[in-house]
Amino acid sequence: MQQYKYTAVNLQNQTIKGTFIAEDERDLARQLAKQGLYLTGATLYSGKTPSAFFTMGTGKIGIAELTTFSRQFAIMLSTHIPLLECIDLLRHQSYSGYFKKIIDVIYEDVKGGSLLYEALEKHRKVFPHFFRSMVSVGENSGKLDLVFTSLADYYEKEAAMRRKLLAAMAYPAMLFLMAIGLVVLMMVMVVPTFREALADLEVEPEGITKAVYDFYDFIIAWGQLILSGVMILGIAIFLYFCTERGKYARDIILLKLPLVNKIQINTATARFSRAFALLISSGMDLNEAMTAVEVILTNRYLKRRFRAAAEYVRYGMSLTSAFDSLKLFPPMMIKMIAIGEKTNSLDEVLLRSCNFFDVQVENSISSFTSKIAPAMLILMGSIVAILFIAVYSPMLSIMGGLG
Repeated sequence: MQQYKYTAVNLQNQTIKGTFIAEDERDLARQLAKQGLYLTGATLYSGKTPSAFFTMGTGKIGIAELTTFSRQFAIMLSTHIPLLECIDLLRHQSYSGYFKKIIDVIYEDVKGGSLLYEALEKHRKVFPHFFRSMVSVGENSGKLDLVFTSLADYYEKEAAMRRKLLAAMAYPAMLFLMAIGLVVLMMVMVVPTFREALADLEVEPEGITKAVYDFYDFIIAWGQLILSGVMILGIAIFLYFCTERGKYARDIILLKLPLVNKIQINTATARFSRAFALLISSGMDLNEAMTAVEVILTNRYLKRRFRAAAEYVRYGMSLTSAFDSLKLFPPMMIKMIAIGEKTNSLDEVLLRSCNFFDVQVENSISSFTSKIAPAMLILMGSIVAILFIAVYSPMLSIMGGLG
């Protein structure tokens, strides 16, 4: 038996599309005829994830679309609309072309008798593991509407957190680029002009002025070689960071850098508390929840330590002891987990703690920007001061001598 995607017409000459399981096309036509449908075309239905190439997509769904999808799904399920009808309505919403194709495949699979979780499992590269696990829990517990509501809340918080991180990095990055642009402008346009003027006056540069001129000569003589070397080094570092070993090394570096490490740890803590609380409150087993929640930890070093903690828990160690032994999360998180385990209300404690850890993320981001921005301004000011002194001090000396 094979599954076919067919096109047929009924007695009213209306076009009908769908999927049907049959031995071959002749059997398909015979089965459809019993329903008053006449086959006009059929192709084997694979149910595979469509290619994102022709839609200029990446093969993944953006967090904004995933949030909207979850929210709309939750609203429809809460109004008791049947699951298949919900998916049918969703595939006609204003999503990207690629996402619509994915929903079409999911619709056909569910229509053919698959569970929603099974239909999503065919698109592992599209839907995150955490998302698929939550849907599985929702179907098994009969709380799919609550699960989709929780998923929408989770991804909205995740999107807000990402926006704050990007905003925090934008200002220091802009100051850094401005500092580089200022140096280039001074070295290309200002320094040569004043150097020619001093040469016409037969004034020998001294001190900081000579140092800047020597640096200028060095850049002119070796600039192309230096630029080539920097580009080659940058490409080599980029390619290394594209490997698994390089990504792991990069994540370790991020955890060692002052200021940045707090953002990394607090972000991981906030994500874990919200995601783990959702999984536990939905009825998932502790060990299964540990496996499912691992995917939300983007730092590979933390993820490796989390796997070790999960193994400790599987062998009977308490969650508090496992996390505390590996120093995985901040002390406050360990205390909250300990309270949750003692009172047998781990999900409630973590759900109530989510806002606290969100604030900790915001505080670490604010701390980063409040310290890095003045440092960048001081750097820019120092560069301007050095170049100003180097360029204008000889002129001031000449004017003083004339006076």
